[in-house]
Amino acid sequence: MYGNESTAAPAARQQFEMDSESEDRFCRFVMKMPPKAEGMVRLFDRGDYFSAHGADALLVAHQVYKTTNVIKYLGSGSASTQAGPSSGRGLPSVLISMTLTKAFLRECLTTKQMRVEIYEAEEGAAGRRNNTRWTLARSASPGNISQLEDLLFSHTDLVANAVSMAIKLHMKEGIRTVGVAFVDVQEKLVGVAEFVEDENFGNTESMLIQLGVKECIMQGDDKRADHELTKLRTLVERCGVIVTERKSADFIPRSVEQDLNRLLDERYRGVTLPEFELKLAMASLAALIIYLSLLSDLSLHGNFRLHKHDLSQFMKLDASALKALNLMPNPQDVGGGKNMSLFGLLDKCKTSQGKRLLQRWLKQPLVNLHEITTRQQVVEAFFDDAGTRRTMQDSHLKAMPDFHRISKKFHRRVASLEDVVRVYQAIAALSRMITSLEAIRPLDPAATILIEEKYLVPLREHAEKLQTYTDMVEETVDLDAMSRHDFILKPELDTELQRLRDELLDVKDGLDAEHDRVASDLNVEKDKKLHLENHQVYKYSFRITKAEAGSIRGKKGYSDLATQKSGTIFTTSKLRDLSENYTRLSKEYDDKQRHLVKEVVSIAASYTPVLEALDDLIAAVDVTVSFAHVAASAPTAYVKPKLSEKGTGDVVVTGARHPCLEVQEDIDFISNDHEMRKDASEFIILTGPNMGGKSTYIRQIGVIALMAQIGSFVPADQAELPIFDCILARVGAGDSQLKGVSTFMAEMLETATILKSATKDSLIIIDELGRGTSTYDGFGLAWAISEHIATKIRAFCLFATHFHELTTLDQNLGYVKNLHVEALVQQRKGEDGTISKQERDITLLYKVKDGICDQSFGIHVAELANFPESVVKLAKRKAEELEDFGDGTSDDIFAKHSKTETDEGTALIKEFLHEWKAGVDATTDDGDAKMELSEEEQVEQLRRVAEKYKERFEASTWISDVLAGF
Repeated sequence: MYGNESTAAPAARQQFEMDSESEDRFCRFVMKMPPKAEGMVRLFDRGDYFSAHGADALLVAHQVYKTTNVIKYLGSGSASTQAGPSSGRGLPSVLISMTLTKAFLRECLTTKQMRVEIYEAEEGAAGRRNNTRWTLARSASPGNISQLEDLLFSHTDLVANAVSMAIKLHMKEGIRTVGVAFVDVQEKLVGVAEFVEDENFGNTESMLIQLGVKECIMQGDDKRADHELTKLRTLVERCGVIVTERKSADFIPRSVEQDLNRLLDERYRGVTLPEFELKLAMASLAALIIYLSLLSDLSLHGNFRLHKHDLSQFMKLDASALKALNLMPNPQDVGGGKNMSLFGLLDKCKTSQGKRLLQRWLKQPLVNLHEITTRQQVVEAFFDDAGTRRTMQDSHLKAMPDFHRISKKFHRRVASLEDVVRVYQAIAALSRMITSLEAIRPLDPAATILIEEKYLVPLREHAEKLQTYTDMVEETVDLDAMSRHDFILKPELDTELQRLRDELLDVKDGLDAEHDRVASDLNVEKDKKLHLENHQVYKYSFRITKAEAGSIRGKKGYSDLATQKSGTIFTTSKLRDLSENYTRLSKEYDDKQRHLVKEVVSIAASYTPVLEALDDLIAAVDVTVSFAHVAASAPTAYVKPKLSEKGTGDVVVTGARHPCLEVQEDIDFISNDHEMRKDASEFIILTGPNMGGKSTYIRQIGVIALMAQIGSFVPADQAELPIFDCILARVGAGDSQLKGVSTFMAEMLETATILKSATKDSLIIIDELGRGTSTYDGFGLAWAISEHIATKIRAFCLFATHFHELTTLDQNLGYVKNLHVEALVQQRKGEDGTISKQERDITLLYKVKDGICDQSFGIHVAELANFPESVVKLAKRKAEELEDFGDGTSDDIFAKHSKTETDEGTALIKEFLHEWKAGVDATTDDGDAKMELSEEEQVEQLRRVAEKYKERFEASTWISDVLAGF
């Protein structure tokens, strides 16, 4: 994770250069620093390396070095700090090299979603040694990495966009209106949206998911909407987004129109843009521009495009669906490999821009049938032509750099000649990519036309526009030197550069001549025993092997510099002069070339609009090729699904598989069919044993539906699906005690969102609703929720449950269908020869069949989990006692009788009990107080009333079954 650098201890050269007084002074400074926000790490820049202190030092020790042996305690024991434990030994501190710091900070910002602050000494190197005064120099957060981007991603491409969002909430007469603004600096995109919200903020949650937001800016001092802001903040954090609070004054759009026009490309500017009418969104944008300091970065001016985000363009997903479908990797999950998430499975992209686009597509499934079909046809073209697909992945796409990142370096004038050359090499690969695409041969001729329109036409246009870039590089860069990994300009570009180049060549000739002379003088073999090296410390010098080192001892004209394991380093007066000349000329040459390189980079920067457009196109090619690769290389090849418009089709999928599970090692996945038809089987109730495959079955249809709407092929033998407007899921809710939310409360919050957000065109997935409370309450809620979805919403729904009584819904609703996961049960005889209900062998078959399962297999699962034998035996005994207590098929009463029979029988029993009670409570004839009947008299009264009702009881089959249970 942190490279190959040794993690046993910091390098010896990295030391706290402080005396005891300086240490105490520094400890007092750290102790007086403002308290850190939760999830923040502070580092101190000490020049060539960094330091961390207090709790941050412990974090670095554990995360980077995997040991606390690297901790050093600064200052006296009394110099404790709020930043972390000192145990009376001083301030815990650790040093970390530049290389490890970069890797550590990358993980903090991208994986762990932490904030970062870096402090620097005010007084230069002396200040770093004496630790007199430190100031905050740079800061970053997951949504705002601009101050550290050049440091952290100089040699590593950014694989996930840092999207920041600001939200302004307005309450009036009970109506919630939300104004949203977001900025993606990587894509040069400013987006706005404004919409009316419900009390669950479902639209806001969908937008957070669709955009892949990393950080959200919210008001922190608006007391008028304090309760609603608290709810909104909880939702944002539930989506895994960092919340940063800002003053309400930042959300005032005084000059937002002027500021925005400075940022926008001239094609998107205008004083009367319709987006300016979205007042709440503009207020959010004002706060976001301030927070991201966009106006202070001149390289960003005139580069952004404005976009009004329409939630209805994409399928809505919430945080629960994201988790239920395993859409993105979970940083907390250890082991299992990248295929544990859908992104990891589909990510066979060869470029960083492709990986970023894949994340966006997964969170923004399409709802337009034409757009989906177009993507499918492109994927099909690469699926059919395996040769072209492999060539694209193995050769052409690998040669494509991250054009967005390079363009940003061009704009900031911090690009190197190597960046210029990388683009030149990519343009050469682009022509080869065009040739390959022109030769593609899909089975469907229409796909060939589509490849021509979507990819080849724009690629040729970009290649033509970049031809002058190629000419510029060939005229200015020494391409022959590239084979030696030297990136230099042609010396003939400038007379002064040519002169310096000639002098350098003369010096090199002199170095070679001196090498020959010394080898001859010492009578040693050149290059084998006598080496001429450009040493980091001694510059140009000779190194002679240990065996021959005696030949220079006492010899006039030879100066011994150092003795190492590899031999003795020495020099001569002639070599010293040549080395000094070479160093001087190299510096002059580099200074002169640096000036010329800036001019070349300035010319290259004019091509950034073309490069960024090309980047988007390359990303789309990369993702569609990746989809085709995954579909073709799966254990069983995927198929192209057939989609129909919203509300017009049924779900018919044969041989469906879960794409992530079928590729796991040692798994022979058993496929199942899905058939859900409107007015016939749109609500599926699934019962069956634990670990029987219920969760997998209901989730895989959600994954298949999502894959179909991003344009991918799906893991099935055949698939027909309607377009869903959203996928809503309630599976496996967990506790969140730190936020005061129990398992049951989390479950109810998710279910409430489903009931208020779902439409008839939604797909609903519910797994084990009603846990975390009593059996009766859980069943009552499960029944009510199921009935509401089935009768009021009428969406396609899969409901997995252990409440077998729910299966009676199909008796009153013709479009409810019961399915069960099959298990083979074989009774076993006990030691005494009797057959016990609990002693049975169970084989899980993982096949889904029609009908219901009226048995539970919890104890069997406990056996599979290696519970102690005594615990399992006790569980079986108690289960048998409970079954005996309720014997008489009481569990089956609701399944055997209609609602009318049950209601009539219940009413008759109530009437019987009321008449008996009335007889027991009867008063005397003279009006005196009630006389309490003896127990014998009460029983006699019961017999008389029972005799009166005997015939009516016998006529009710429901009462007969109830009485049979006693």
